Amino acid sequence: PISVLAAAALLLAPLAQAERADALKPLKVAGGNGTLDQVTQTVVLTGGVSATRGSMLLKAERAEIKEAPDGYKTIVLIGAPGKPASFRQKRDSGADEWDEGQAERIEYDERTEVVRFSANAVIRQLEGRSVTREMGGEFISYDARKEVLLNLNDPSGVDRPGKARASFTFYPRRTASAAQPEAGKQ
Repeated sequence: PISVLAAAALLLAPLAQAERADALKPLKVAGGNGTLDQVTQTVVLTGGVSATRGSMLLKAERAEIKEAPDGYKTIVLIGAPGKPASFRQKRDSGADEWDEGQAERIEYDERTEVVRFSANAVIRQLEGRSVTREMGGEFISYDARKEVLLNLNDPSGVDRPGKARASFTFYPRRTASAAQPEAGKQ
């Protein structure tokens, strides 16, 4: 039989160099209600679901976790109207760097190590509280093995001409004083 904690372990998928130490910490999952179907190896949590493990924090209105016969798990996080599913995790850089994101639906496939963010997706990289990079679109896929992000303009994960546009924003990392040339040197 599958436990809620064991089934939710797939939530540990790294995003953009996520903190590796998190994988060794206990996972805590809570929701208003939970159901475990031992025949289908499926756990469903609803009502303000949250999952934490080390620096990782995931939130959604609903979480569906399924374990395949070979032990690989998939999870689907679904937000509520006006309140998307979200994640936040410290990056493995040793500094105060974080990845955070949100979408109406977040899917993770443990077998392929691919995370998909569908409908109104946004992913940000932060240094402290300052955003250094931001990606937005209707569909963002992150392949943890290849460390590649794909941004497409339709929540189904395909490119549709004439639909919304994908966006990338890069914020300056240097201060205004560092961008000014030294006096007398031009």
